[in-house]
Formats: sequence, C-alpha cells, structure tokens
Amino acid sequence: MADDPRPFARTEHWALSDEVSMRDESFGALAYHHGTRRLVFVKSPLLVDVVRRLGDYDNVDDALGALVQPADRERYALALAALADSEILRGC
Repeated sequence: MADDPRPFARTEHWALSDEVSMRDESFGALAYHHGTRRLVFVKSPLLVDVVRRLGDYDNVDDALGALVQPADRERYALALAALADSEILRGC
C-alpha cells in the first residue's frame, strides 16, 4: 500500500486508479494493479460499472445515487471502500 493512503470518504472524489487494468468476466471483472501486482475480483457487473464511472461524479455519494438502487447503496459503498483499501481506486 501507499505510504500515506488517503482514507476513503464517500463525500470525496474517487476514480479507478491509473495503474489498474480491468478485464470483464462473466461474474464481473478482474482488476489488476500493475504497481502492487494485486489481483482483485470485482464480483458484480453493476459494481464494475460503478467503478469505471466513479470518476465522472463529484463524489461517491453522487455516483451511488445515480447508478445504484437506494436499498443497495450501503453495500456498494462498503465494496468501494474495500477497493480503495486495495488501491484499485484512488482519491482525486
């Protein structure tokens, strides 16, 4: 992980890291971080869409509000936080 990782905050702008490649799979996607060599399974096609489009929104809450049903937003926020911890997402 980075020496001083930015804590995940839903009210801030996040995006897919420039060091990450995503390959679509039937279950969602494989995300590979070229710097850490970490491979992460993104286990939902909707989560893959959210991750790819996250940078288009001012903050995580705006992205979730536009892309995810209200009942599922907390679950997706937790998944995004885990992806941030894995450095798949970067704070902007």
